[in-house]
Amino acid sequence: MEKIGKYEIIKELGKGATSEVYLANDVFASRQVAIKLVRADVLGDKDHGKRFHKLFLTEASLAGKLSHPHIVSIFDAVVDEQGSYLVMEYVEGGTLEPFTQPESLLPVSRVIEIIFKCCKALDYAHRHGIIHRDIKPANILLTGESDIKISDFGAALTIASETTQVSGIGSPAYMSPEQLQEQSLNHQTDIFSLGVVLYQMLTGALPFKATNNYSMVYQIIHVDVPPPSLLRPETPSAVDIIVRRAMEKEITKRFQTWEEFAQALANTFNNLQKPEEVVPEAEKFNTLRRLEFFRTFSDVDLWQVLRISNWARYSTNSSVIKEGDIGTAFYVIAAGEVKVIKQGKLLNILRTGECFGEMAYLGKRSYQRTASVISVNDITIIEVGADSLAQATESCKHAFNAAFLELLVGRLEAANIRLSQLLLDRNISIF
Repeated sequence: MEKIGKYEIIKELGKGATSEVYLANDVFASRQVAIKLVRADVLGDKDHGKRFHKLFLTEASLAGKLSHPHIVSIFDAVVDEQGSYLVMEYVEGGTLEPFTQPESLLPVSRVIEIIFKCCKALDYAHRHGIIHRDIKPANILLTGESDIKISDFGAALTIASETTQVSGIGSPAYMSPEQLQEQSLNHQTDIFSLGVVLYQMLTGALPFKATNNYSMVYQIIHVDVPPPSLLRPETPSAVDIIVRRAMEKEITKRFQTWEEFAQALANTFNNLQKPEEVVPEAEKFNTLRRLEFFRTFSDVDLWQVLRISNWARYSTNSSVIKEGDIGTAFYVIAAGEVKVIKQGKLLNILRTGECFGEMAYLGKRSYQRTASVISVNDITIIEVGADSLAQATESCKHAFNAAFLELLVGRLEAANIRLSQLLLDRNISIF
């Protein structure tokens, strides 16, 4: 295909089940544009054609109406023999989807800035009587460091319209409780959805874990979301509060306006101090990959370990755990050695790659420490809270459980060898 209407095709940008997107030249306006072509056979489908036609008309109706630096502009809408197509602003870059993966999360400050700009764009749309209804990472384009463009208003609800709107629109994981229950909607449904995007960009995980849509729907309506800081400990408590308010199930408790949401983000951004990086992130990942404890972890699991762990350095003869303390975290030695002492007696020396304090996780409760752990030399320790690990992906939890099992088997074997040697030294036969 060389042309669509008056537009000269440069290349195909993407293809979906119902449409294709092309980069094209608008020779009359001397600019590059993106063209979303909805195929004629799709619009003619007897089962879904009317629905797709409605979505096309909804987005086409916005041509020239929304002019905002953070909303993709629609220049033209055409129906011809090749099919229906929209001519839109071309935005270099990609969507936010890659930055919702554990291995490629953005700094918290950049996430806050991006979501702030989304708030401003959606506030503008709302003031023009438009609710998006399908806010998700795939519909937010990122260009440069933190410039964004909201796209795909096909599911949009025009507040002043008296026409029947298409129901069942949107992606279940990002829908608000009222949208899932097909209640009347206002702009707060988009606030909830953007809260889900914020959560996912902070943690690399969706706030609700489900194996099917029915379970997802139940959780969104009934289950409270865990705070992002459980999966990403450096997340400030103020950000936890913002996420909770954006994702309140009752709209009376949710942010009431986009301005309120944006102001909360702005206040947090202004007060957000970049914490000193004790260990650079690239060094952390490489360290994890070298440690025996994490030998069987996948790269994706290791990136999640980075998100749910705290790293700290201790000087020689520092106390990491004190006998009798109550704790819920366990530790892996990233560098150095520690000694384990109980009632003043040396029990063991643990070295790089070994774990201690794991009973706090395996016991599924707050655990009273039965020994003290003190650094022998300068050490780097990886701390993982049991609550944080409980919110990790099943794959990551399975990897930890397998590592703990291997660790315990090794310790039992070592204990049996020591016991056998002790009995042998005392000339006691065990047979």
